[in-house]
Amino acid sequence: MTAQKRNKLWTWIACIIGGLILIGAFGAMFISARWKPILTEKIKEGVYNGSHHLYTIDFKSINLNIITGSLALREVTLKPDTSVYDSLKKLSLAPAHTFELKLKKLQITRVGILTAYFKKRVDVNEIRLDKPSINMIFSKVPKKADTAKVEKSLYEQISKTFKSIRVHSIKIVDADFDYVNNSGGKKVKNDIKHLDITVDDFLLDSLSGQDTSRFYYTKDIAFRLAGYKSVTKDRMYNMKVDTITGSYATSNITVKGFKLTPLYPELAFARKYKIQKDRYNLSFVKIEFNGVDFTGLNTDQSLHARLLKIGPGKVEVFMSRESPPPPGLDKGRNYPHMALKRLNIPTIIDTVKLQQIDLKYSEYNPASKKTGSVEFNSLTGNILNVTNDSLRLAKNNHSKANFNSLLMGSGRLNVKIDFNLTDKNGAFDYSGSLGKFDFRKLNSLSKNLGLVEIESGYVQHIDFKASGNLRSATGSMNMLYSNLKVKLLSDNIDGNGTKEKGFLSLLANAILVKDENPKKGDAPRTATMTNSRISSASFFNLMWKTIFVGIKDIVGVGIVPEKNPVKQQKVIAKKIRQQKREDRREARKEKNRKNRQEDQ
Repeated sequence: MTAQKRNKLWTWIACIIGGLILIGAFGAMFISARWKPILTEKIKEGVYNGSHHLYTIDFKSINLNIITGSLALREVTLKPDTSVYDSLKKLSLAPAHTFELKLKKLQITRVGILTAYFKKRVDVNEIRLDKPSINMIFSKVPKKADTAKVEKSLYEQISKTFKSIRVHSIKIVDADFDYVNNSGGKKVKNDIKHLDITVDDFLLDSLSGQDTSRFYYTKDIAFRLAGYKSVTKDRMYNMKVDTITGSYATSNITVKGFKLTPLYPELAFARKYKIQKDRYNLSFVKIEFNGVDFTGLNTDQSLHARLLKIGPGKVEVFMSRESPPPPGLDKGRNYPHMALKRLNIPTIIDTVKLQQIDLKYSEYNPASKKTGSVEFNSLTGNILNVTNDSLRLAKNNHSKANFNSLLMGSGRLNVKIDFNLTDKNGAFDYSGSLGKFDFRKLNSLSKNLGLVEIESGYVQHIDFKASGNLRSATGSMNMLYSNLKVKLLSDNIDGNGTKEKGFLSLLANAILVKDENPKKGDAPRTATMTNSRISSASFFNLMWKTIFVGIKDIVGVGIVPEKNPVKQQKVIAKKIRQQKREDRREARKEKNRKNRQEDQ
């Protein structure tokens, strides 16, 4: 065959192929034009009938490409009919959540249109929603009675039209998501920006409804929220989260890079309020829920997780005594187990695990114009049976915590707490121990809050146990220590303008402070602790002040921080004067006794 003939042959082949392409293109355009109104009607009818007439969908236009199997809906809106929803609630058929959706474009790719038309099987590669606006509304709905008529399953409702519907991937990208809770007396709205949701392998056929490995007919529903930032409603804090992710397949929810940062320095923050207000500075590298029951979370708004892991992280709490406590407010309601009762969401967390938390509590005392701090470093431990669920509480009404940390970065401290979750008076028991510790580490507290400097002192061992409630705590303590010496720092501790701090410190060490326990040849001293809580004091305030009552009883006056350090110094000076008078009285008695003996 000559070159000229070969060229003619290829020209004919190209013309035939081009003609076939044109015929196919015009045919696809004709079929698309013919099918557009049919598809529009079927989509609207399918949404309306498939949702028990609850939802209606509308869109401005539909683009169909038979060749690529793609479908695009533009200016889409999805709305629930409130009257239909109310009627479904009466029949116990209403879902707990309803949705409102708006988006510019809904893209469906690689749809087997001919397969769907002739074989009644819908197979879609991907449905993609870019930058939608989604409102998710939760309402408390009555549970369906066991004797109620069994309604048709979702598959039974579509089985006359299709044998199966499969979507390999559904992606919601960069959504503005509003969650509205209608279950209470008033609406509670939470806004979330930049939310991504991925649904993996949605399958609706005769068997998928009974497939226990699927969650609402899917293999997985996962979400990711990145770069969340906001200012709290009171305009006092910045809140920031790097990422929040969750997945049904893994049963996990993970929060990374959570920070709650005050917008003002410590005293400036406190002075924004007319009453005492705690200031929090929180930073957590990771917070993770494992073994989450997503079905219960979705249908009943109940939280059940096997494990909650928190940390590493830092927690700083500051409080100023400049302002008065809130009038009529009893901080007893914020005891951990009392606050748990007030949660609106039924909660069961089998174990809470704290990992490497640095905890710092600071308090400003206007009497000394100083801020004292206590730190618990590398706090780790477990809290078991964290719940407010009535059925779980009927089986076990105690939550037990076991913590280990380094007090002031030095002494190894262990604390165990047993919370009675059903006691109306907030009953709890706690016990603990502290290993070898240098008393001077407490100078941040004793100097700034008590105007007493600890010059020396070494703890060999402390152990304590106590029982408490909303009103008070009582218990016992053992403490072994040696070489305790203190120095008083106030300039006017006796009320007479004295400057003799060194002399009074000497007297305090000689008369009031017991420098060791046990004394040589004596049995170790023990203490009985009793402490009442004022309404403005917190749970942890009651715990540590009860412990300090025991320390004060064993050691004597001197190292226990008080609300008013100047008052404490006056108390010390008064006790010294009383002791000096008693010593002089005893000296006079002894002198008189000797004189009488000489006269005889």
